[in-house]
Amino acid sequence: MSYAVVPLPVAAAISRVPAAAIPHADHLMTRELVIRYVAHDGVERKAYVLLPRSYRPFRGPPLPLVISPHGRGVDASANAQLWGDLPGQEGFAVINPEGQGRKLELYSWGDPGQIADLSRMPAILEHALPWVHVDRRRVYAVGGSMGGQETLLLVARYPHLLAGAVSFDAPTNLVRRFSDFRRMVGGLRLRELVRYEIGGLPWQLPEAWENRSPLDFARAIARSGVPLQIWWSVADGVIRDQRQESGRLYRDILRLNPAAPVVQVVGAWRHCFEMRWDSKLPRALAMLGLD
Repeated sequence: MSYAVVPLPVAAAISRVPAAAIPHADHLMTRELVIRYVAHDGVERKAYVLLPRSYRPFRGPPLPLVISPHGRGVDASANAQLWGDLPGQEGFAVINPEGQGRKLELYSWGDPGQIADLSRMPAILEHALPWVHVDRRRVYAVGGSMGGQETLLLVARYPHLLAGAVSFDAPTNLVRRFSDFRRMVGGLRLRELVRYEIGGLPWQLPEAWENRSPLDFARAIARSGVPLQIWWSVADGVIRDQRQESGRLYRDILRLNPAAPVVQVVGAWRHCFEMRWDSKLPRALAMLGLD
């Protein structure tokens, strides 16, 4: 597995249902709690919160927080498993929200309401678990595939929220993805899902499709000042031409702002394999300062 690095340049209502603990025998230093929140459209959703077992209620220091939106068709619980025992080992919290698009949960595809919900996650966490204190100077976003797409949109729309962000193998041009779905197994169903989620076809609602495409926010990302890592693979079997997706976004950011704090990491892994506790995720977190 090879990779190349370009160096970094010099609330709505919240449910009050009690949190539930989920034990994991292999998570010796991390515990998982389930909280509930009300999404932008009034639907109640779950979020899976990972905390260091050593964190002392009310008396613990403020914790760095990672907001981690899930990938397309992958639920928040599965996304939480990608983190393994890293939160407990390194002393930070992770919130994995179920999410909610305009119409769909697992296929939100960067819906503006979903991005607004992601921006509320620090407040949602502290409201649901008042004994947890978030270090608001150290809030990050990390996501893969569709979660990477939503991470990039969070950087663009809420730059003052974040101290850093990591996008793994993200689609950045949703219209291009709509076309690419035709060549994928199950692609016709995906085309119907994305059309239903957005409310129409690309030529019918061009602005709605642009509002979910990070490439159309390249200028905002370039000016955000948020340290950003863009990871992508030349062997991605899901987003087959990442040079024109994440790679193009990286090039556009530097063209628009040569001093932007953006780093590109390119490798030959399968889609989102690097976003795992036992793969490249620890290295990405170390680059954020979460080690």
